[in-house]
Order: sequence, then structure tokens, then C-alpha cells
Amino acid sequence: MAKDGQWDDLTVRLASAAGMAVAGVLLIWLGGVWFALLTAAVSGIMIWELSRMIAPDRASEALQLAFLGAAAVLLARALPGFYALPILAAPALVGISLLKRHRAIFVAFAVAILIAGYGLSSFRDANGVVWLFWLVLVVIATDVFGYFAGRMLGGPKFWPRISPKKTWSGTVAGWIAAALIGVLFRQFTNAGPDLPWISVALSMASQFGDIAESAVKRKMGVKDSSSLLPGHGGLFDRFDGLLGAALFMLLVAQLVYVPEVRF
Repeated sequence: MAKDGQWDDLTVRLASAAGMAVAGVLLIWLGGVWFALLTAAVSGIMIWELSRMIAPDRASEALQLAFLGAAAVLLARALPGFYALPILAAPALVGISLLKRHRAIFVAFAVAILIAGYGLSSFRDANGVVWLFWLVLVVIATDVFGYFAGRMLGGPKFWPRISPKKTWSGTVAGWIAAALIGVLFRQFTNAGPDLPWISVALSMASQFGDIAESAVKRKMGVKDSSSLLPGHGGLFDRFDGLLGAALFMLLVAQLVYVPEVRF
């Protein structure tokens, strides 16, 4: 059962989440250069937060890596596709020389962030806007239903050593919510009958992204990746699930044909 004070941060969380949602939906809908700028900015800020968590004493280096990351996403979009991977890997390799500890963690997460930023922008252009809305809604539903179910129902912890607040009730609620999003999109689009279970798989990838970022924060001894977003911490805290889900979706898109989905 929920305890007193458990909902104290809800108003602030909802207000900042609503602001992010409106801006995100608008720029996803516009696509093209506008969505590319969004993915580049978010990628750069997440690189900055990652750098600050790993090396809080190297503020100027974190800013350099943030600008390099954002520029890499835009440059990779502007050049032919076979240049993308080395361009996206470059900021991570620069980070090896600028950061003196936890270099492997930085490289792994930096490359993942930049591939996701570049990949989502390219995917939007190639496959249309509907898949992006599906991705975002699955991640949001997983997070929101998991939050409320975990607070209200409680129960056994999912992985207490890594993410002490995550419960099995919240985890399963996230899967159920994702399946419902899949059912909803199947009714209003020309997507195939497999969408509900694919949505659950996407939800699991989102939760894995959340757990991975929690593991980094726990290792670095920090509560939030930054304090940029009231009630949420940093962009990395808010987009860790989206990072995991986006990488899963982009990987699947490399293995199977993804048709353009229309309402």
C-alpha cells in the first residue's frame, strides 16, 4: 500500500513531463532538420551528464564531449551512411583521452547514446512518424504504469542491488501497459497482429535501459544524472528507458523489414 509522502513529487513530475511531451511530439511530427536538432541536443546533454557522473571534477571536458556528441549526430546525418559509425564513435574515443577513470563505461554508453540519437532521426525519415509515436508511447506507458503500480502495490523488489525502488508489480504493470499500447495501435493503424507482443519486448528493452543507467548511478554514487529537470533529475534519468527501447527497435529494423505504418 502507498505510504504518506509517496506522492509528494507527483505534481512537479507531471508538469515537467507534460512540457517535454509537448515539445517532443511537435518535433517528432515535424521531422527532418527539426527532429535531427532535437536528437542531437538530447544526445549532447546526455553525454554531458554521463561525463559529469563519471568525472565531476572535469566540467570543461564534459562540455567539450557534449558539443562533440551533438555535432557527431548532425554530421552523421549529413554524410553518406557508411561514414556514420566512425563519426559517432569519435566522441567516445576522445572521451578516453579526456576522462581518467571508468573509460569503458563512458565509451559503451556514449556510443549507445549517439547511435540512438542518429538512428532515431534517420528512422523517422525512412519509416514515418507512427513508429516513433508508438515507441514513445510504449516507453511512457511502461514508466507511468510501473511508477503507479510500484507505489500503490509495492511487493518484492525486481533487482534491489541495482534499482532499489523497482518492484515486480511495477515491472509487470509496464509489460501489460505496453501490450495495451500495441493493441491500440493495431486497431488504428495498418500494423500487423504481432504488435502487442513486440510492444512487450520493447517495454522490456526500455526497462533494461533504466536498470543499466541505475547501475551506473549506483557505481558513481549519485542519485540523479543531473538536476536539469524538476522532479525527474536529468535527461539521462528520463530517457534511459527510451535509450534501451530505441536501440532494440533500431536493431530489429536492421534484421527485418519495417514497413511504413499509417493511421
